[in-house]
Amino acid sequence: MSSDLLSQLPLFATDQQLAVAIVGKDRASMWVKAVIPQLEKKGFPRIDPLHDGRPVPLVRKFYDGYFGITAGFAAAAPDGKENMGLWKSRRRTRRPADE
Repeated sequence: MSSDLLSQLPLFATDQQLAVAIVGKDRASMWVKAVIPQLEKKGFPRIDPLHDGRPVPLVRKFYDGYFGITAGFAAAAPDGKENMGLWKSRRRTRRPADE
């Protein structure tokens, strides 16, 4: 997806405008018919009835999350099994000096 093309869209874009920006002119009609309904199930921004378009900043944010960009390195986080016991502190108990 080219962020340059998305940034050239109005604040609220039609599905056709979004499709051309995201998948290109050749695949735009297929994307509108087949892909958008699937993406809406995953949280893709809905059409704002007042503006008669989808909010482009939210579309960009959706794709950032969809591709894991906003997740950072969470996918590489260890599950805890790798370091079992390595970081446990060992408490010493004090012994009385004269016992």
